[in-house]
Amino acid sequence: MSFSEHSEPALTAEILRLTRLRTTLAHEANRPAAQRETAFVPGVTPVPYAARVFDADEVEAAVKSSLDFWLTLGVEGEAMERELAAYLNVKRSLLVNSGSSANLLAIAALTSAKLPAEKRLRPGDEVITCAAGFPTTVTPIVQHGAVPVFIDSDPVTGNADITQLEAAFQPGRTKAVMMAHALGNPFDLTAVTKFCHAHDLYLIEDNCDALGSRYAFAGQAAQATGTFGDLSTQSFYPPHHLTMGEGGAVNIARDMRFKVIVESFRDWGRDCWCGSGVDNTCGKRFGWQLGELPEGYDHKYIYSHLGYNLKPLDLQAAIGRVQLRRLAAFGEARRRNWQRLRTGLAGLHDYFEFSLPTHAQRWNGAGFDWAPGPGGPQADPSWFGFMLLVKDDAPFTAVQLTRHLDEKKIGSRRLFGGNLVRQPAFVQLRRDNPRAFRTVGDLRGADRLMRSALFVGVYPGLTAPMIDYVIETIGEFCRVAAKGRISPP
Repeated sequence: MSFSEHSEPALTAEILRLTRLRTTLAHEANRPAAQRETAFVPGVTPVPYAARVFDADEVEAAVKSSLDFWLTLGVEGEAMERELAAYLNVKRSLLVNSGSSANLLAIAALTSAKLPAEKRLRPGDEVITCAAGFPTTVTPIVQHGAVPVFIDSDPVTGNADITQLEAAFQPGRTKAVMMAHALGNPFDLTAVTKFCHAHDLYLIEDNCDALGSRYAFAGQAAQATGTFGDLSTQSFYPPHHLTMGEGGAVNIARDMRFKVIVESFRDWGRDCWCGSGVDNTCGKRFGWQLGELPEGYDHKYIYSHLGYNLKPLDLQAAIGRVQLRRLAAFGEARRRNWQRLRTGLAGLHDYFEFSLPTHAQRWNGAGFDWAPGPGGPQADPSWFGFMLLVKDDAPFTAVQLTRHLDEKKIGSRRLFGGNLVRQPAFVQLRRDNPRAFRTVGDLRGADRLMRSALFVGVYPGLTAPMIDYVIETIGEFCRVAAKGRISPP
């Protein structure tokens, strides 16, 4: 039978059937742990710290979208933006091409002349942030001419030391706070939101590592992280809680003024808010007079911001929509895997200080005891990783443990950039301009995280035998180190 004798729907159905068959054969290692069939071989099968988790549904969605060949952000993107906003319970989500771009746009939005003059972020104004973390939480501040003010980190939670917020504040200069929820662990949103409200500051939550995490104010129901600030950001890079390959989002929690502003910066800086392939949404496309342009200049080519082009593809959004439906199960797996690691490593307190969720006093074997009690504020992380903080008197260093895990085919990572002010880019920045950023105190906690912290995976593709192998490998390493048999770094 020739192709001409096939109907288009029949051809599409056959392509998608073969796509699913091929995915089943080629991507067994990327399925959720419960669907894995290949036996795990300790020391041979890699145990990644993170990876894509998907099955034939995602691949079918991508291929189906590509057959339509719209490519640029369209109906799939619009649907995912609605679905992500509904999941988070925010006013609007706008898809972008990466989490780093999302952070760039969130800071850019604060510079817009469409905001009140007294609140607008201008060159030389300050944004309070956390010293330890991923660089692109901070670099957009510098890239827009503002001054990051680094406060220290709490080595137990990985998050900012909120006792330094007031010391970091400069009346008239401080305009915003931008922080990440470290490894999925919500930062102290009670203290940070209270501080921002008291000083009328914008709050941006970098939620890239924390999609699905929750936080509860004292006596209130928990709500998703990414909903407490004015803006929040997501990353959909493969290691994160869901993936589009590349991709991210900016979430507008309440104030819809930010929708037009963020969208403008994302879409070349244009003033027009029409969707791709749509004209005259405002009903006055040729009736505007803005800037020094002549009246009636085509609104699709009027630019109110110095913007970018940071949209993802519609194909990526098609993948993301399938992933979003898995997010609850992914979060349950991350919490379960974290608990399995914590239980299995419980006897190693002589060597490690273990992470706690914000506001937790201790791990009790089944969960956490909270300060000041069950009715107080609580954090419920959808963990990005399981952090190990090597004690200063341990008979090995984080470097030695990291190398050993690598030799055993166990993936691990340091806490991203560690103390960012020690990174070459920031050292050079300070040499070039000593006033490019400020620090509060000696950043001792961030230095400790830089020196002694690493994390292993908890992502949903890890099977119980994989996690048990990680536990056994770390335990054996500690026993050998205690006998003085670890080679120097």
